[in-house]
Amino acid sequence: MNLAEVMGNVASIGYGLAAIGPGIGVGIVSGKTVEAMARQPELSGQLRTTMILGIAFTEALGLLGLVAGIMFGGLGG
Repeated sequence: MNLAEVMGNVASIGYGLAAIGPGIGVGIVSGKTVEAMARQPELSGQLRTTMILGIAFTEALGLLGLVAGIMFGGLGG
């Protein structure tokens, strides 16, 4: 096993760990939005829009983790 294989494996593990945070964040955002919709159904349209924005920003963190893995860990190379 050479150094490039080890770095690729480490980068893969790093991306897996980086994906945990956005996964938890999306779960929290979705859960709190459903809770808010149950409390105030008349605001469900505005809450849904805010939830989608929050999910998009949270998923951007996962993409940053992927890019960092490619740049610094040597994924695919």
